[in-house]
Amino acid sequence: MATPTALVLRAAGTNCDRETVFALEQAGAQCERWHVNQLTADPAPFARAQIIALPGGFTYGDDVASGKVLAVELAQALGDRLREFVERGGLVIGICNGFQVLVKTGLLPSAAFQAAADRVATLTHNDSHKFECRWVKLRAEANTVCVFAQKDEIIEIPAAHGEGKLVARSPEVVAEWERQGQVVYRYVVPTGGDYPADPNGSVGHIAGLCDRTGRIFGLMPHPERHIFPYQHPRWTRDPAAANAAGAKIFRRAVQFLQNN
Repeated sequence: MATPTALVLRAAGTNCDRETVFALEQAGAQCERWHVNQLTADPAPFARAQIIALPGGFTYGDDVASGKVLAVELAQALGDRLREFVERGGLVIGICNGFQVLVKTGLLPSAAFQAAADRVATLTHNDSHKFECRWVKLRAEANTVCVFAQKDEIIEIPAAHGEGKLVARSPEVVAEWERQGQVVYRYVVPTGGDYPADPNGSVGHIAGLCDRTGRIFGLMPHPERHIFPYQHPRWTRDPAAANAAGAKIFRRAVQFLQNN
């Protein structure tokens, strides 16, 4: 089976690009790490890619809003290339800041670039009004269409963000996501208390979202930080926690491309 090529995009302030490259390579992909300015000057790498990854970090210092500047840059400078990539069946994953970018372009949840007035979702400040950094437990929805996830699985990976609260324009928007299988992961919260199991207060405790095809995927926690069992602090005491859950997300993307 052919080895898929992944483009890992970076910009000023991206700080998880090397970890994302490593995670994809461990999953069986061939990776190229490109600065957005390089791709603007030479967009040829899009033609040979099957996966585009937008890693975590604080692009452009999150000075306007998390991911906003990079979202505008992608839409204006590389919008046509990204549209072509999505239309020919490429996979896109946005992690943390990358999720924020996808939402603020409109690629999530709509799979199309949208003006701000037309977008039905955004990511904003955590309910705690502070940066949250901890391991979180997620459950995949039983009807999710996302190719990166397995239905009903429970995984544990780290979260680290200050603007991770997903909000929707209306309850009807969320209900539509649920009907279409676009809700991928939710934070697993105990009865009687949401925080800190849900570190940000997202609507419906949603931690990950995809488009209707399941090929464009964004999530706030960091799967690239749980590639090996020993990265989990309880790996010697809790086999369930030490299952290298993040590696599975990247591996499924590679396997999907190899099988389709």
